[in-house]
Amino acid sequence: MKYTQAAGEKSTVKLTIDFSEQEWQDALTKSYAKVRGKYAVPGFRKGKVPRPVLENYYGKGVLYEEAFNILYTQHYPEILQKERDNFTAVGEPSLEVEDMREGNGIVLSAVVPVKPDVQLDAYTGLKIKKYEYNVTDADVEKEVGSVLERAATDVDVTDRACKNGDTVNIDFSGSVDGAVFPGGTADGYDLVLGSGSFIPGFEDGVVGMNLNETRDIDVTFPADYQAENLKGKKAVFKVKLNKITGKQLPELTDELIKKQTGSETVEDYKKKTRERLERNAENKGRDDTENSIINELCKHAKAEIPEAMIENEIDRMVQDFSYRLMYQGLKLEDYLKYMRISMEEFRGQFRPQATPRVMGQLVIDKVIKSENIKVEEGELDKKIEEQAKSVDKSAEEYKKTMDPRQVEYISNDIVITKMFDFLKANNELYTEEDKPAAKKTASKSASSKAAADKAEKPAAKKTVKKTEKTDGGKAE
Repeated sequence: MKYTQAAGEKSTVKLTIDFSEQEWQDALTKSYAKVRGKYAVPGFRKGKVPRPVLENYYGKGVLYEEAFNILYTQHYPEILQKERDNFTAVGEPSLEVEDMREGNGIVLSAVVPVKPDVQLDAYTGLKIKKYEYNVTDADVEKEVGSVLERAATDVDVTDRACKNGDTVNIDFSGSVDGAVFPGGTADGYDLVLGSGSFIPGFEDGVVGMNLNETRDIDVTFPADYQAENLKGKKAVFKVKLNKITGKQLPELTDELIKKQTGSETVEDYKKKTRERLERNAENKGRDDTENSIINELCKHAKAEIPEAMIENEIDRMVQDFSYRLMYQGLKLEDYLKYMRISMEEFRGQFRPQATPRVMGQLVIDKVIKSENIKVEEGELDKKIEEQAKSVDKSAEEYKKTMDPRQVEYISNDIVITKMFDFLKANNELYTEEDKPAAKKTASKSASSKAAADKAEKPAAKKTVKKTEKTDGGKAE
C-alpha cells in the first residue's frame, strides 16, 4: 500500500491510496467470506455458494463494497497515525474509487476534514475586560431569607389580594376572537405567582385579585409559541380566583438555623454563607474573565472551520441538553414531541453557539502550541496530591483509584490554567471602574453575553413543568 497526501479545500486533506493487485485480491477474498451468507443462489444452500458462482450470478461488484471497507478499516487508521504530526482528522472521510485497473490493483481517495490552522494576528498586548463580583450584606440576607422560606408554613389568605409568591387556585378559560381554543381551559389549577409558568402578562394580570373575584386578562401569545395556531395571537383569559395560599415565615433563631442548616448560630451561618458566596463570586469572575479573553482573541483569529467540527460540537451540546432533561425525568425524544419540532430543527438552535465555541477551542490550542505550554516535571504529582488531600487520602492511595482519563483531565487542567495565567499576565485587563467612559458600552456587552448564555441552554426546566398540566396558556 502506498499513499500520497495533498491539501484540499476548506481544511481538508486528500489522501490518494494505491493498493496492489495482491492487496485488492486479499480484500475480495475476505469480503466473500464475510458477505456470502447474505446471498442465495438457486441450487445452493445460503452461505455455501462458491465465489465464482456468486460473482457470475450477482456480478463481480457484489464483493466490492465490503472489500473497500476492509481496505479502509485496515489502513486508514495506520495512515492517520503516521501523519499525526502533519494533520488531525476531525471527522469521517469522503471515500471514492479513483482507479480500478484489471490486474493492477485499485486506487482509493479519501477527503479528510482536518483541524484547521488558526491565523492569530495577536494574543498579547490587548485590552480585555476583566470581571469582578462583590458580595454584599444584602446577598447574605437573601440567603438567610431562603432558609426562612424553606421553613415557612402554608396559610390560607382571606384578608388581602394575592401577590407574587402566593399560590393561587384558579379556574380559567382562554379565547381568541371570541372562540375558546383547545388546551386553554382548566378548573382548580394551582399557580405560583411570579413563577413564569404562563405566557407573559397572565400572572401579572392575576396579581391583585381577591377571593372569588372574576377578571378578564388580555395577553398576546409569543411569536415563537409552540402551538402554530396561537403564535402572535391576542387572547382573553377569563379567570376566577378560588383560593389564596401564602407563606408564613418563622422567627429567625439559632435553633431554627441549626435545624435547617447545621450551623450552630445565625451569625455562624451568615459567616459561612459569606465565605461560600465569595468563593462563588471569585469563581464566576475568573470564568467570565477567561471567557472575555477568549472572545477577544477570537476577534483576531481566522480559520476555515470544517463542517465536521461544527457538527461534532452540536453533538456535544445536544448530548449535554439531553443529560439535563434526564435529571428531570424526561427523554429528549419526548421533549421534541412535546415541542413539536424535529431533531434537525432542534440541532439548528445550537448552531449559532457551536461555531464560536469551536473557534474558541482552536484559539486555545493555538496559544498553547505557540507558547509551548506543557506540564512540567512534578506539576502533575503536585496536583494529584492536592486532590488526594481533599478526600483524605495519600497520593499513593489516590493514584490507585485513578484511570487514564482522570490523569489526562488533570494534565489538561494544568495546561489550560498555565495558558490563562500567561494571557492574563501579557494583556491589559480592565474593569468597569478602570474605564468609566466605557461603562455603558461594557454593560451592553455584558447583557449580550447573558442573552447568549441563556440561548445556549434552552429552558428545559420550565418546559418540563408544563407537561404536568394543561398547556394552552403557558409559556414555552
